[in-house]
Amino acid sequence: MRASSVSVPDAVRDIITRNRSIYDCIKMDLINYTALAVKIQKDVEAHVGGPVNLNTIVVAIKRYADSFEKKDDVQNEPVLKNARLSLTDGIMDIKFSSQDFRVEDALSLMDRFTRIDPDYEFFRLTDSFRFLAEDVSDVRKLLEPFSSHKNFFQTGLAKISISIPQPEDNRDIVSYVSEILHNNGIELVNAFFGQDSIVLVLHEKDAARAYEILRAEISR
Repeated sequence: MRASSVSVPDAVRDIITRNRSIYDCIKMDLINYTALAVKIQKDVEAHVGGPVNLNTIVVAIKRYADSFEKKDDVQNEPVLKNARLSLTDGIMDIKFSSQDFRVEDALSLMDRFTRIDPDYEFFRLTDSFRFLAEDVSDVRKLLEPFSSHKNFFQTGLAKISISIPQPEDNRDIVSYVSEILHNNGIELVNAFFGQDSIVLVLHEKDAARAYEILRAEISR
């Protein structure tokens, strides 16, 4: 679970990683850092939870871009060595805005989810609460009272959980995994990370192939 307030470098890295076009341009050094900082400033401030100086964002972007040169030096090292994978299909991604969904509501819903799907995932982000749960009739019934929330869940998804045995910078691993899958024509729907694990959310049709690609990466 991520904290509701993050550092500027972490916010910049998260925003860029989730935007494939920006990510590709950063990696190929085809983007103006100041222009990009202006474009993502509001998103960074939403992640951080307050105003952020534009120059601070520019510096964070520059440092993130520099990190790709370091990755190239160690690209032959198996980033996913000894990692463990698990694949679960038939997943729903459920999102509630933190503006109209209180912490107390989330805790109550978590308790009810536990009775239906003990393996559900819960993430508290800057502007929302997210649940990843099995798409079954009991879960759908549980969500019926929230039908007035527009477009608050997405179906037809699967999740790949990656357990990392040794301390790593999981944001870098998400970038690495995202790039591998992108090069194979698979795009992530979302990604969440903690200290020792990563949860990838994909379209169900892509999940099995993504799992095999990542398993092969672990074995190499």
